[in-house]
Amino acid sequence: MSDFHDTSAADLGRAIAAGDLDPVELTQGFLDRAAGHDLAGRIYARMTEGRALAEAEAARDRARLGLRRHALDGVPISWKDLFDTAGVETCAGSDLLAGRVPARDAWVLENATHNGLVCLGKTHMSELAFSGLGLNPVTATSPCVNDLDAVSGGSSSGAATSVAFGLAAAAVGSDTGGSVRIPAAWNDLVGLKTTSGRLPLTGVVPLAAKFDTIGPLCRTVEDAALMLSALEGRAAPDLAGASVKGRRLAVLETTVLEDLRDAPKAAYEDALKRLEQAGAELVPFSFDGVIDAMGDAGILYTSEAWATWRHAIEAEPDKMFVPIRERFEAGKLPSAADYVAAWQRLDATRAAWAQATAGFDAVICPTAPILPPNADRLLSDGDYYVTENLLALRNTRVGNLMGGCGLTLPTTTPSCGLMFIGPDMAEHRLLRLGAAIEPILRG
Repeated sequence: MSDFHDTSAADLGRAIAAGDLDPVELTQGFLDRAAGHDLAGRIYARMTEGRALAEAEAARDRARLGLRRHALDGVPISWKDLFDTAGVETCAGSDLLAGRVPARDAWVLENATHNGLVCLGKTHMSELAFSGLGLNPVTATSPCVNDLDAVSGGSSSGAATSVAFGLAAAAVGSDTGGSVRIPAAWNDLVGLKTTSGRLPLTGVVPLAAKFDTIGPLCRTVEDAALMLSALEGRAAPDLAGASVKGRRLAVLETTVLEDLRDAPKAAYEDALKRLEQAGAELVPFSFDGVIDAMGDAGILYTSEAWATWRHAIEAEPDKMFVPIRERFEAGKLPSAADYVAAWQRLDATRAAWAQATAGFDAVICPTAPILPPNADRLLSDGDYYVTENLLALRNTRVGNLMGGCGLTLPTTTPSCGLMFIGPDMAEHRLLRLGAAIEPILRG
């Protein structure tokens, strides 16, 4: 298969199952492509060639014996560099963790390996996952597939670009405030944010564990469904026959449409028109609780992040990119009472949101109000950095604050995604909806 690098993970898995594709040749093909790719050093923090080829050989043996463990058995994927990998440095994009070599794989990596997925390597990311931009002058800044001078989105920046540039069939990232969905949207991919607690965080370098979630970045909704299945060790959802007709979609109008730049606005309006023409029922939806939750977001995120990383940062503050360090240090300000009160308010808001959205199949909005910002300008213009960083994560953060799962799908406009927010543990339902909508948005 000469065009493996832009083939869906599901199609690669089917080719392996049919005996038309050798997992070892496929894995070697991805490794060779990375070795010869000009941008690979800005996408992969480190490759795991020996492990990948050993896993591919085992997958080839299983395929020959008719003992494949999963639809993606033998398919090579990448891992964000905050998932522990036994015997391989895992430093979460920060020099604070340079030389950190875990003894055991993260829980989800163990599960994926058991299901036959091949680990190609670890991808670059925003430092300690605390930025939606993907700008990281400490290790590397991954480029956007649509604009090599722009950032790729974060914090799962290398995860997205490993797929977008054809250096992995799929990728695994994490999402605390939008870190799967933003880079997926900006690189024209499908990104799934899972419900908090659905996938264990054991062996995952934390940012704010009460918000941290794990999710795949893929070419298609089918790939995302199969990746979720492989990560959690459960059956994938049935996507066959999914339809958008009669689906009730809440069109969120609170906050998420403010300061919408021209391209995302045009893409969003076109997407809404396509959905309505396909038979979906679009219902305008406002929810003031989003405004209140956004007001508390700084307390909730920075307090937990600072509590988690305070001692490491205070010991070696000069090792960090200053804007990232300052975001962490903002967590010094709120009191314990402020933090507890903010969580009490958010719990009440989440309950009200669940009740208000219960009659809808999903809540929808633009994934991001902006296009990927220019990397050099972010480094030279402090005001631009702050503005773009806050806007990048604003819409996706709604999903993290309100709870539940989230899915971003690409539209016909490059770097412009459409986001769907579903209830807690409703990933299968949301993926089925996504499978129905995907061809409508792709044109």
